[in-house]
Amino acid sequence: MITRREAILRFGSVSAALWVAAAQLSLNSLVANAFASAKDDSTPPLASGTPMSPERMALIDAFKKQSDGLQNKYEAQTLKRDWTMPYRLFRPEASGKLPLVVYLHGSGGQGDDNLKQIGLGNIFGTRVWLLPQNQKAFPCYVLAPQSDRGWARYDPAKLEKGVYEMVSGAGQGVQMALKVIDALRQEFSIDDQRIYVMGQSMGGAGTWNMIASRPNFFAAAVTCCGSISKDDGTASIETPVWNFHGDSDQTVPVSISRDRIAARKKAGGHPLYVEYAGVDHNVWEWAFTEPELPKWLFSQHRGRSGEPAASTKNSSYVDKPTFRDKS
Repeated sequence: MITRREAILRFGSVSAALWVAAAQLSLNSLVANAFASAKDDSTPPLASGTPMSPERMALIDAFKKQSDGLQNKYEAQTLKRDWTMPYRLFRPEASGKLPLVVYLHGSGGQGDDNLKQIGLGNIFGTRVWLLPQNQKAFPCYVLAPQSDRGWARYDPAKLEKGVYEMVSGAGQGVQMALKVIDALRQEFSIDDQRIYVMGQSMGGAGTWNMIASRPNFFAAAVTCCGSISKDDGTASIETPVWNFHGDSDQTVPVSISRDRIAARKKAGGHPLYVEYAGVDHNVWEWAFTEPELPKWLFSQHRGRSGEPAASTKNSSYVDKPTFRDKS
């Protein structure tokens, strides 16, 4: 995070009047703009108010109330390959080729009950896309796979003995989740140019692993406080990424996100980064209640060649789906 002194030096050419106005911006907006690459699209406007302000907290409380019960719209399914992966699937009421959102749970969602991955802290990342206003504007399928062995890759021989030693490569959970995605692509009318992946904490690290395991496949990725892993953030460099972290995270140090974002920029990428002042590990509550996040996500399209389509970088969502009769 930049200090006030660094900000003054960086923006020293700005007039005193403009500096006074800029100083009134919330700290999270200042940090987001400071990390934004000059070549990249600017970070979309963030919700009003500082992260811990009553105004901002009201958005989070409103989401909890409005989204209550949406978890019941998920179907429970499983896929059996090398092992059996439980997953939850939301099917939209719209028809035609539609996007797929893939959500990777945090450590609290681990298991095989096919329930925890859409509960606990995972309610934000799994329910936001089901909100009526979002389904109306951006109808999509939503997949929430559940892993009982995390998302990073562990030494297979040691894993059989219950020893979790992280190594490079596609995680065992990620490999199975990709098989679920491929099965859904065969079964449903999913737009291959609009498949998105996201996750929080352990699932945030899983998101970095997933875009590394299948480069240029996803139209965009959203990572929240991704935990430590062998993935340094430089894989699939053309994939648009929006990363969120709280600067007071006591579980996953904010330095992990800062290092990944710095490495991605150094490698030529243009990620978006928002760091919330005073926010602890539960940064997903702020990230998934950012009003502009859905619009940004669904404006990202993968090009036919496998890379993001340049023409969609700043576009609004314009596809007009056809809805089935609700009667």
